[in-house]
This record gives sequence, C-alpha cells and structure tokens, in this order.
Amino acid sequence: GRRPDLMASYVRGPARVSVPATSANLGPGFDTLGIALDLRDELEGEVLDHGGLEVRVEGEGSGEVALDETHLVVRAMHAAFDATGGRPPGLRLTCRNVIPHARGLGSSSAAIVGGIVLARELVEGGRTLLPDDAAFELAARLEGHPDNVAPALYGGFTIAGHTTDAFWATASPVAPEIGAVVFVPPDGVSTVAARGLLPETVPHADAAANAANAALLVAALAGQWQRLAQATGDLLHQDYREPAMPQSLGLVRALRADDYAAVVSGAGPTVLVLTTPDVDVETLGARCPAHWTTRVLRLGVVGASVVG
Repeated sequence: GRRPDLMASYVRGPARVSVPATSANLGPGFDTLGIALDLRDELEGEVLDHGGLEVRVEGEGSGEVALDETHLVVRAMHAAFDATGGRPPGLRLTCRNVIPHARGLGSSSAAIVGGIVLARELVEGGRTLLPDDAAFELAARLEGHPDNVAPALYGGFTIAGHTTDAFWATASPVAPEIGAVVFVPPDGVSTVAARGLLPETVPHADAAANAANAALLVAALAGQWQRLAQATGDLLHQDYREPAMPQSLGLVRALRADDYAAVVSGAGPTVLVLTTPDVDVETLGARCPAHWTTRVLRLGVVGASVVG
C-alpha cells in the first residue's frame, strides 16, 4: 500500500482535545436544536512511527467499549485523516470520559467531533485542510444527524438541519442567567430503540404547535426566559418514546406540572430542566428519583477545543 507519510505530515508529540456533552431537541426542536453542557470528555492522541493502534479508555465506557479500529473515536480520526491526506502509520489514543453513555447527553457526538478535531491537530496544517465547516459536515455524516455534533463542535446553542445535499448549522445566543439540571438514570436507552418508537406521521396541529414552541424557545433562550416552560412543550417525539423510558416521561410530566422547563435530553432517558434565577436548584434537585444522579450544569459552553 501507499506510504501515508508521503501524503500528509504529522505533528510530533501528543495533542489533547476537550469536547462537551450536548443536549439535543430541548423539547420541541426535534433533530434541530442542541446545546453544549459543561461536562467534558478529554482525548489525547499521538502519531506513532511504528504501526499499530493503542487505545486506552478511562472513566465512562471503560471496560465496555472496543479498543480497536471499531472504537468510535478511532473511526472518526480515520475519517478526518482520510480527508486531510492519509492515515498515519500508527496511533496512540487515550480517552478520559465523563459523559455518560447511552443517556441522551451526546456521548457519541462528543466521540465523533473529538476524534475529528484531534486528528486535525495531529496533521501539519490540519485546520487549513479541514476547516470547521468541513469538520462539521464530516461529523454530521458520521453521526447521521447534526443536532448534537453542531454544539459539540461549535459550542453554545445551535440550530441545525440538512438540505438534500448538505448539513447546516447556525449559532444562537443563550442568556447567561439560564442554567441546567440533569437527572441521569442508572440505565441507558439506545438511540436506535428510541427512534424506533416514533410514528411515520403526526397530526398537522401537533407539528404546528411544535413549530411555535421551537421558535419561542429560541427567543426564550436568548433572554425571554420567563417563557421557557411554555417553550419546551413537545408533541412530536417525547410521549411516543414513553414505553422505552416510562420513569423519564413520568418525571418530565410531574416537573412540567409544576411549571419547570423539563424535557427529555436527546433520545433519553436523561431528563433535563432549564433553570432560571427564580428556580431553587436544591428544591429541584430533591425531585431526583432513587438511584438516579443529578448534576447542575452550565449551558452554552465552548465547543471542541485544544487543551494546553
């Protein structure tokens, strides 16, 4: 085969990248709205002159995920290397994971975006060869939808979608007063299983109501935060997924009945509540079900970034 080093030259020494958890949908913005959360995985990579692949995983997913070519970060790195001139002879990768897996907090998007950005850092001139818009397109193609990869890469709150031939994303502001509390159950739900419960069609009135809520949510996050509870109402996907996560939907309903801006995070089963200055976070945290964990998180943090 061809010698990859004839095609691309690589950076000496390790590179480190940090990438945030994300929450998609936020209620009405199905497959469109996403926000970065300050829970971050860190990836460290180094090109090896000799062949081979060394993968270490610490934290979430340790002992569960594959440590070979099928590892999602490795697959994303290979895709980015292919886009910038070829794969290096060998690779050493360490993943320090804090984002829970299969919980609707964007762990797979973090792996994809983190891998692409890490590979880009390991190639001389990588940022020129694979600028952010191309990195986003590559990540969205690997993930299949752009709602989590956009905030994972760009940070902040993003609105994303796709035309027939390309993915797109745009940033929208988040008022600094708005935060989040997440309630994370002990067991995950696969995105595929959650998607499998969605109907082929929905009533026209439900689609119209969701469009109104999603538009209102953009305004609410930008500063009209008194409207957050109303703006996070959903009719398109959450209730249909109840068989896969009955306790999550029960919690969402109970919190919304008390005027909290509660939603299923991504494909679930994590429940996310957008908080405002008038929310007592301790009182809210006390609503956490037994054996679940709760975290208070900042919103709209920076996206994938080089560390050190």
